[in-house]
Amino acid sequence: MLSGGRFELGLGAGAFWEAIVAMGGPGRTKGEAAGALGEAVDIIRLMWSGERAIRYDGRHYQVSGAHPGPVPAHDMGIWLGVLGPRLQHLLGRKADGWCPSAAYAPPEQLPAMHRRIDEGAAEAGRDPREIRRLYNVFGAITDGARDGYLVGPPEMWMAELTSLVVEHGMDTFVFGVQGDDPDQYRRWALEIAPAVREAVAEHRGTAG
Repeated sequence: MLSGGRFELGLGAGAFWEAIVAMGGPGRTKGEAAGALGEAVDIIRLMWSGERAIRYDGRHYQVSGAHPGPVPAHDMGIWLGVLGPRLQHLLGRKADGWCPSAAYAPPEQLPAMHRRIDEGAAEAGRDPREIRRLYNVFGAITDGARDGYLVGPPEMWMAELTSLVVEHGMDTFVFGVQGDDPDQYRRWALEIAPAVREAVAEHRGTAG
């Protein structure tokens, strides 16, 4: 509400369990974490529903007559950064977007992951095309030769990102760079993003 609708919500099943327990949170197995995430999505949807009071009786979470606050300023999406098969099925059933990182979900693994998300969506009667596919990419834009995955000149970035869209099914990128160098973000905005949009449009026959 304060931002005027500029936020989406990203969630995960949890990680760094020793730290979570050290700060008073519960320690969960992978199966328990997956179940808890599914319940959390249900409850958040209820909290955004505009209902006067909500109730939820889950295995991990219970809500008894809570009064939600104001509804979001826009139809707020829930994006999940999940990798395992069970959670990808859950994402297809319940979430609006998938946001893995390239380091944990490399391009060669994306097709199988997309299939699991699509299967979950189909089971819930949803159109898989409505689920956003974001990709967290970390690297460096340079003026020299390629020096590893996503480290190299703008033309390398354009080719790699265009391939991730047209061949691997991703539709949105979140760029990160070591040290948060503002010049890198400037180059991303001025050199990389427009070139990738143009290349994708040309591939799809929608340029111009």
